[in-house]
Amino acid sequence: TVAWLVMASMWWGIAYLRGDLHRAHDDTYSPCVANVYNFPSAFLFFIETEATIGYGHRYITERCPEGIVLFLFQSLLGSIVDAFLIGCMFIKMSQPKKRAETLMFSHAAVVSQRDGKLCLMFRVGNLRNSHMVSAQIRCKLIKSRQTPEGEFLPLDQCELDVGFGTGADQLFLVSPLTICHEITSKSPFFCLSQRSLRSEQFEIVVILEGIVETTGMTCQARTSYTEDEVLWGHRFLPVMSLEDGFFRVDYSQFHATFEVPTPPYSVKEQEENLS
Repeated sequence: TVAWLVMASMWWGIAYLRGDLHRAHDDTYSPCVANVYNFPSAFLFFIETEATIGYGHRYITERCPEGIVLFLFQSLLGSIVDAFLIGCMFIKMSQPKKRAETLMFSHAAVVSQRDGKLCLMFRVGNLRNSHMVSAQIRCKLIKSRQTPEGEFLPLDQCELDVGFGTGADQLFLVSPLTICHEITSKSPFFCLSQRSLRSEQFEIVVILEGIVETTGMTCQARTSYTEDEVLWGHRFLPVMSLEDGFFRVDYSQFHATFEVPTPPYSVKEQEENLS
């Protein structure tokens, strides 16, 4: 709107400086823009030019070089403004932030056994029918620690292995998935037990990245789990069922867990007991 008013004022200024406003009804006089008598008529001429409606009653003449230069500038400015508005609307509608809101994480993480090994697990899901292309998940453990040299690191970051070597970190989110971190001797949770979990202070940051299928833009969703949100000896309830030859996902049970028999000892303690 500001551009329209400024450009219309420039057309009115050319007509005013040339004296076209006073001689607009003189048939023997050739104005810069025919039939421009005042500012409203100059504004209407600009709108006809900007919207490419076509000239009827008002038109530019060849005896006005400054009008031709202004016409070229107006055409360039109009293309830039249109491209800017279309780009803003497209970006607003295809915001990656909106897509990230449709990626769901479980409210809590659980620690239980899977395939005979103690694992830290959480669940992710996609609420839209469109897929996330090249979806990848990463986990960071943020915890204070002190080095053997006596240096204190208040927010030390450590990577949690969620399947880098096996490719399990590359997700195909057609259904809710349970992400698993196997607690081994190389895991930061090697010494974590059910009793020590109550006194620990840490935060697990989960980062899910992927490309939005419809727009090709990169999307990132994040969540975190503190020590109070890690449930020892729990497992997630199944959310998929087979009905009439189709798999049905019940998202009402997405965050639900139930208790399972789990040794309260850490992996280190279990290995020492076995040895």
